[in-house]
Amino acid sequence: MPLIINGLVIDEVPNDTNSLFDSYPHFKESSVSLVSQAPKVISSAALLYVCQREYGIVTPHDKNISIIGTEDTTTCCIGVLRHSGSGVVCLAHFDTSDVQRLDNFIENMIKKIEEVNIGLGLTDGHFELHLVGGFNDPRRLSEDIVLALLYAYHKQAVNIDLMSACVCKLNNSLRGNTNWPIVYGIGVNVKTGEFFAATFTDKGPDISLRSARYYTGCHEMLDIYDTTMGLLRIGPFNYRPMRGVDLWLSQDDDFILKHLSTSPDVEPPNFVMDARATLKFIQQHPFPGVTIFPDNRPRYYRKDDLTGQWVPICY
Repeated sequence: MPLIINGLVIDEVPNDTNSLFDSYPHFKESSVSLVSQAPKVISSAALLYVCQREYGIVTPHDKNISIIGTEDTTTCCIGVLRHSGSGVVCLAHFDTSDVQRLDNFIENMIKKIEEVNIGLGLTDGHFELHLVGGFNDPRRLSEDIVLALLYAYHKQAVNIDLMSACVCKLNNSLRGNTNWPIVYGIGVNVKTGEFFAATFTDKGPDISLRSARYYTGCHEMLDIYDTTMGLLRIGPFNYRPMRGVDLWLSQDDDFILKHLSTSPDVEPPNFVMDARATLKFIQQHPFPGVTIFPDNRPRYYRKDDLTGQWVPICY
């Protein structure tokens, strides 16, 4: 079934986002509210943080998670898919414009949401989609990703209502002669479905391990959370050893920023520090299938009832 906008099925995806906004000016109106917000600072308690090339699915009845979120998007795009009947939320952090891959990723997400809905006994309803992120970057990577996402969602076998699209030029500001994204991250209240601009003080465990995937050619989207069991699930996965990682680590900050970012002029201040931490992890663990996942089992974490922090468990 195709995408639906304003209650009407769209015949085809527009050729560019400007055409989308011209045809549906209400997207601009809804984006103004989001881009005018000061980001809320979210701590780790009751948070599920989703990294690049990951997604998480949470039910409103989850006793451990109240907010699901992600940030550092720059040229990436955040997709928030919510089922109107059950309130189940899926948040994904996309960074590819490969329509076939996106089609497969989104199909899997929808199947998993439907499985959760069946478990809840709440299958009536429809899917509502919000897209956030990207800007008018000089390489037009954001534009390509958003259009590919629209095509991929349009190809799904279920009705999907595109409710908002704060992307590309609607998430863009001009500082001097440089385009910048306005919203770098969002949080979603899984109890109400409300979403808001956000930044996060603690992104949870194994961030360098999780980040290593997109420096080493791992393109799959990982489902990181079991909302039924309340378990954060990392891996198992392997990646190719990174050639020249010692040389990368010997370079200065400007070199790393220029060559490891898709948008070096507008990265948040923590980019190089985080990149170095990830490169160091890859250097120390060139074969994570051996050193991190020796028994080919995930690393599991559960929220501590008192502190709200993720604690490792054997499962």
